[in-house]
Amino acid sequence: MTTSPRQLAFDIPHRPALGAEDFLVSDSNAEAVGLIDRWPDWPAGAAVITGPPGSGKSHLANVWRLKSRARIVSAREISETLLPCFVTDQSLVVEDIDKGPCSETALFHLLNLVRERRLAALLTSATRPGDMGLILPDFSSRLKALPFAEISAPDDALLRSVLVKLFADRQVNVDPQVIAFMLVRMERSFEAARRLVAEIDSLALAMQRGVTRAVAAQALEVIGNQDK
Repeated sequence: MTTSPRQLAFDIPHRPALGAEDFLVSDSNAEAVGLIDRWPDWPAGAAVITGPPGSGKSHLANVWRLKSRARIVSAREISETLLPCFVTDQSLVVEDIDKGPCSETALFHLLNLVRERRLAALLTSATRPGDMGLILPDFSSRLKALPFAEISAPDDALLRSVLVKLFADRQVNVDPQVIAFMLVRMERSFEAARRLVAEIDSLALAMQRGVTRAVAAQALEVIGNQDK
């Protein structure tokens, strides 16, 4: 039985670069970067950053973590019972506050403790605070009162830089013409860029080829079929 080249590819792990020097700044995320840069001058000690999946929220949160020596947790990990464990840290990143199930009461108490004890917290969400449909009025009001910045969809310059960075994270060099070919054919989002680069890298490894327009075109077709 023959084995297709695709089946010969190994799933080689790679580590994305997540330091401050690797974060790419453009008009789409400058407001969020400015919010991070203003810390520790945040009213009530906390702030919120929103943006679509793969937009750089976690990367920017990690930049702040390095500055503040924060602990990173998911919102669903925070409960009233475990709350004392989290507030022992001087600073905390709480990711995905819009994704359930999570305790609005526990998050509300967390924000109170952050203000009362002069701690620091950065909250991330794919949804704006005013659009979350929160049940607890006190938590909703407190969240809306926090400093807030939104990361929007990338422009061409940023998306091009993101593609280059994603390939660089995988130690893959790509011709600028191939990047240009991808830009005009791919979905305009960070998550799409992440998926496309992963598929191209997998195909190139399986075929034992460099990243060419033909490989990129095949990856675009694969992803298009997956999304149907």
